[in-house]
Amino acid sequence: MTVKVGTRTVGDTTVVTLDGEINSTTSGGLQAQLLPYVRDNAQVLIDLTGVSYVSSAGLRTLLIVHRHAQQAEAKIVLAGLSEEVRFVMSATGFLDFFKIAEDLDAELERAGR
Repeated sequence: MTVKVGTRTVGDTTVVTLDGEINSTTSGGLQAQLLPYVRDNAQVLIDLTGVSYVSSAGLRTLLIVHRHAQQAEAKIVLAGLSEEVRFVMSATGFLDFFKIAEDLDAELERAGR
């Protein structure tokens, strides 16, 4: 199993679209793909609409992305969380680490201003 990663730029925001499961098999490769986007003062929107499952290894990957963003003073926004992903992130306190966008298009419009 893999996580498909797509990227596009909307204004000053890099949109990273993920599709698949983030688990122990996929998290290492995903981390390597995400970290280059977390640069100084970057704005990154991670679209999780296509992610159906996040394991503890996936949460660790998101935590590493969060920590790199803090060091780089980058802004990370998560969008498109399924009920299951939101539940796991809520139960583990991970929702506190990220800004969560309820609507991807609205967040992109807001970022473009």
